[in-house]
Amino acid sequence: MNISATMVKELREKTGAGMMDCKAALTETAGDVEQAIDWLRKKGLSKAAKKAGRVAAEGLVGIASDGPRAAVVEVNSETDFVARNEAFQTLVRTIAGVALANGGDRDATAAAGYPGKGHSVDDEVREAIATIGENMNFRRSAMLSVSAGVVGSYMHGSTADGLGKIGVLVALESTGKVEPLADVARKIAMHVAATNPVAVDASGIDPATIEREKAILLEKHQGKPANVQDKIAESGLKTYFKEVCLLEQPFVHDGSKTVAQVLKETEGQVGAPVKLTGFVRFALGEGVEKETSDFAAEVAAAAGTR
Repeated sequence: MNISATMVKELREKTGAGMMDCKAALTETAGDVEQAIDWLRKKGLSKAAKKAGRVAAEGLVGIASDGPRAAVVEVNSETDFVARNEAFQTLVRTIAGVALANGGDRDATAAAGYPGKGHSVDDEVREAIATIGENMNFRRSAMLSVSAGVVGSYMHGSTADGLGKIGVLVALESTGKVEPLADVARKIAMHVAATNPVAVDASGIDPATIEREKAILLEKHQGKPANVQDKIAESGLKTYFKEVCLLEQPFVHDGSKTVAQVLKETEGQVGAPVKLTGFVRFALGEGVEKETSDFAAEVAAAAGTR
């Protein structure tokens, strides 16, 4: 019997199993969807759909580098225990490599072929859900590259090579000596991990955010003359930019200098101009709404006392 793409799609939606597994199940059962579901269940491949609604805020951030470019990904799991699973670590490391080959685009990476398998990265994640037994999610990815220079990286809370809790990339454009440039890029990446800046400089901050900050400053000083309020707001915004703009922040490795001053000094070391063209910081689980539970209430409910 000819197994159509529509039949495979229908079975995938019902079970959450991988595309190739769905095709195999339909082939084995002569296209009978209900029997195919049972076939997948017997092989433990239909677990993914049941777990898809569970919150996945743990997992790993992974980094892959290749010369003047690097990619960072976040793959989530339900528990930190899974992050120590070798199979999960291999999954994240491999997805980072695929992201590097696909320009850091999340959707392109998810749809790309998983190395050594006849299916996509998304399908491999679904298979991992069935095998490992937890909900997982390839959440995001990004890439930085330079035409000349380096993309430095740093992984905080490292659990294995290129894997950890906070992954940072920093791109330094320069035709200067690579070795000292790479050292500075890594140190700035460590700085970004610690300070979590909003943008490289003020031009990179959303104008709406700046207006919101200005409104807060003006609200605090209502009743004062307009010209005084404007000066206070201007001064307050300068302070805000020093706090959130990477180039204006005091360097964590030497608080007497800003990151911009460190880059200026670096130009002398590498023998060429240096420009910080961008950075990416992925912190595991940031922005994911985690479930909270009242354990005592759950026990009481289970015992029938509430």
